[in-house]
Amino acid sequence: MDSRVSSRSPQVAATFEGAARAIVGPEHISVVDPSSNTDFSLCPRTQATAESAVQPTLLIEPATEQELTKILKLANKASLKVIPRGGGTKLAWGNPPQRADIVLSTARLNAVLEHAWSDLTITVEAGCTMKQLRETLAERGQRLALDPLWPSRATVGGVLSTNDSGALRLRFGSLRDLIIGVTLALPDGTLAKSGGKVVKNVAGYDLPKLATGALGTLGVITQATFRLHPMPKEARTISCLARDVREAQRLILAIQNSKLAHSALQVRFVESMQPQIDTLFEATPAGLAAQVEQLKSILAASAVIDPGPVVWNARQELYSAAKDNESGSALAKISVLPTQIAEVFETLAAITANQARCNAVMQATGIGSIYLEAMPTALAGVLKTLRNKLEGMGGSVMIAHHPSVMPALDAWGDPGDALPLMRAVKQQFDPKSTLNPGRFVGGI
Repeated sequence: MDSRVSSRSPQVAATFEGAARAIVGPEHISVVDPSSNTDFSLCPRTQATAESAVQPTLLIEPATEQELTKILKLANKASLKVIPRGGGTKLAWGNPPQRADIVLSTARLNAVLEHAWSDLTITVEAGCTMKQLRETLAERGQRLALDPLWPSRATVGGVLSTNDSGALRLRFGSLRDLIIGVTLALPDGTLAKSGGKVVKNVAGYDLPKLATGALGTLGVITQATFRLHPMPKEARTISCLARDVREAQRLILAIQNSKLAHSALQVRFVESMQPQIDTLFEATPAGLAAQVEQLKSILAASAVIDPGPVVWNARQELYSAAKDNESGSALAKISVLPTQIAEVFETLAAITANQARCNAVMQATGIGSIYLEAMPTALAGVLKTLRNKLEGMGGSVMIAHHPSVMPALDAWGDPGDALPLMRAVKQQFDPKSTLNPGRFVGGI
């Protein structure tokens, strides 16, 4: 009998569930009911095939690394497929899993393990929410210089697995620059650790960077150590309107080429409105005043306003607007060169004309979020054309959300010549494809 089929038999499921209850306690295992969560799904949609038509049946919440590794080892041995879950905010990202039997939650692994405030480092468990982490660090006047989506729900492990960062990336770097240590639970029950608790540690295999953005396909993150930054004395946002996308491009490059010490820089494109550029400064009061005056001289005749920090929620507002699986909306994350921003939006305007509504936020790094609204068939055509255009420019398009009724379209696009190496890494860490099978690039 096919092991994939037999692994889903009532006998195998009952044996696994009995062993799992003995490990975590019966009160920490429940039957999955996706309809019970009104904000985010408990698990992603599986691919519509005969093999994967059944949704995950169990939600398991271990309390320790040791419990989690035992559950993962049991599932791997029984050939059951596992979906790691933090706050559940980004389970729609990537392709639908080829199959899913168990949702493995890190909700109870939520402790702050060590805050070495004098060394500007912190070690936390993967289920710690970003809000909890921020509040802990604020007590010492410190922060993790990161602005992910839905911080009250998003967990450290989930943010790392999806490599979710926002506008602060411009000044402080990506998650791969901020993480200095990680612990991964591998499907065979091994706890793999790499990195350290000091910023200059460079010894060993660079597991933290490898796990970041892997969408939980290599192992389940259980702990992470980050480098920290002091909280700013004060912050101020200055915005201006540009006549069109070409002027917006010119102003962004002028700000980037200046000696301004800005922490974030973005441009918002709202349908039927002029592009708006937002610049964030973080400094002392005297430093802020000097920076703002220098910025005004660069912007010259452009209309300058002080909108407050609310403009930095623009990316999250786009994602929140697109999270309904049944609506005619889609959300794509794009990446291009900073010098190509105007070209991208001129191309997008031509593609969406009379077909779709479009709003977008682009960071000065060239990373952006595009919200589209149209009939599902039109959305598929717009996204496919946009991907072809951007990949031709050396960029990329990742489809983070789309309606469930939209024609099938790969979430990731062309992986290039890196796919064989990625498959080899997957084989090394998860040879039975226990974790998130099919969700990552190239069906990994």
